[in-house]
Amino acid sequence: MGGRLRRRVQRHPVVAFVALAYALSWLTWLPALLGFGGAAAVVVGGLGPLVAALVVTRYTGDSVRAWARPIARWRVPVRYYLYALGLPPLLYGLVDIVLALLGYDVDPSLLAERAPAYLATLVFVAVLGGGLEEPGWRGFALPRLEHRYTPVVATLILGLAWGVWHVPLYGPLGFVVPLVLAFFYTWLYNRTGSILLCILLHASFTPAQDHLVLLPDDLVDAGQLGAIDFVIFGTYVAAALLLIGLTRGHLGRRPGPHVSPEVTIGTTSRGSGA
Repeated sequence: MGGRLRRRVQRHPVVAFVALAYALSWLTWLPALLGFGGAAAVVVGGLGPLVAALVVTRYTGDSVRAWARPIARWRVPVRYYLYALGLPPLLYGLVDIVLALLGYDVDPSLLAERAPAYLATLVFVAVLGGGLEEPGWRGFALPRLEHRYTPVVATLILGLAWGVWHVPLYGPLGFVVPLVLAFFYTWLYNRTGSILLCILLHASFTPAQDHLVLLPDDLVDAGQLGAIDFVIFGTYVAAALLLIGLTRGHLGRRPGPHVSPEVTIGTTSRGSGA
């Protein structure tokens, strides 16, 4: 039985990873959704993809060291740090411009007031929060999917899996935004091979979403939230389509057979699939 299971996992490592990530996270989040465990349970559940990637890597006999190495890969050109830390504020700057053109009371002076919360959220997400998902989604699953599919198809598959994973926290439509955001991560990973940079991008997106819509909180009513969310989502989609177009669908992936410079995909020698 054990040998048969191992062979199945070796043939379908991404499926095994996603199933285990869902199980670990959703079972941990369940008590929080029922009112027990609170924020701590949410944070611990967020480690599901990281733990799943580690377990599946070890179980299939692949190198844990090779999988983990990109997490500390920091020697990349400065422009990629600017992308990781600057893309989300740039997108939200566009959101604020659109909202201002639509007649909303955008207040740039709120930047100074919200800067401490922005920085605190960024550090928390990078060190303990959602950024620690990246060794799983981008570090484990993405290179294996790109070994079999085009970058756009691989990103759609991964984005859907990543998005649905969020549904217990954000509701039935919680998968939609991660599905679109996944394209920005794919380009960064393909250009750098660095999970550290993907962690920084994740750590930058979260506080941007929380703090960079520069509208006074007491002046936004429930009826306006849908329109604001539509502008934000539209900006994401437009930027993702622009990225796909500018890269001609390659999303930073260089021509030819693709294997990450930092991750050995041992399962490819076994003719494995997703």
